[in-house]
Amino acid sequence: MTNEEILSSSIRRPDHVVREAFADETVMLNLQNGQYHGLNATAGQILNALESEQTVELAAARLSAGPESLDEVSRDVVGLCRDLLDRGLIEVA
Repeated sequence: MTNEEILSSSIRRPDHVVREAFADETVMLNLQNGQYHGLNATAGQILNALESEQTVELAAARLSAGPESLDEVSRDVVGLCRDLLDRGLIEVA
């Protein structure tokens, strides 16, 4: 998928993935292969935005309210999406 395709996509967590958020970390468990994945607090915030917004682009826009530009945030969000897609922790809805 291109960056533009990811940005225009909706992301969801598959049924075989469970997650638990803690103060400094979000833990995701892929029930199909038994692998745990730890996300730092920033990645956890991005995941929350991805799950609550209609598209990745809207999630990035919501997260860019800080000092970073929308382009910087979009690159970071797309990068995390690629990583989570590769690990089977999210899927394009």
